[in-house]
Amino acid sequence: MRGRRGRATDPEWKARRRLLRNREGLTDEQFATMWNPLLDAGKIGQTLLTAWIAKESLRTLLALARTGADRHRIGQARYKFLTWCADADIPEVRTLAATVDRWWNEIAAFIDTGHTNAKSEGINRVIKLVARAAFGFRNATNQRLRTRCVTTRRARGHLRTAQL
Repeated sequence: MRGRRGRATDPEWKARRRLLRNREGLTDEQFATMWNPLLDAGKIGQTLLTAWIAKESLRTLLALARTGADRHRIGQARYKFLTWCADADIPEVRTLAATVDRWWNEIAAFIDTGHTNAKSEGINRVIKLVARAAFGFRNATNQRLRTRCVTTRRARGHLRTAQL
């Protein structure tokens, strides 16, 4: 943005936390408090709002997974998101749209089924962390055993409660 850390006097920095929130999580007053100063901040504020609208449009598209929406409605939401991003003069927003378009088959499968591979990705993350922590063990069998023990359902339950 400005090549430095944000300061409390910067209007976009003040609005940063609200920009990370979802529209339905903001009251009308909070939304106006976020929106209006950014519009008044000029080009940088409008850039932030454009990116925020792109994020909200993507959230709307992904939220269709829980509604059982038909293909026409999903297509409209996708078109709205991609059009907004294409019209934005922000490279990061266009990159986001290109990524969503490239992964559309997987995203469409998620919207149709409501299922993701998040559990397997989480297990893979734990395996990598354990392997990294066990680096230098001379006995490969013990390292594999340690990984297997950590990824059992019982151990994952303990990890989940330890992270909370």
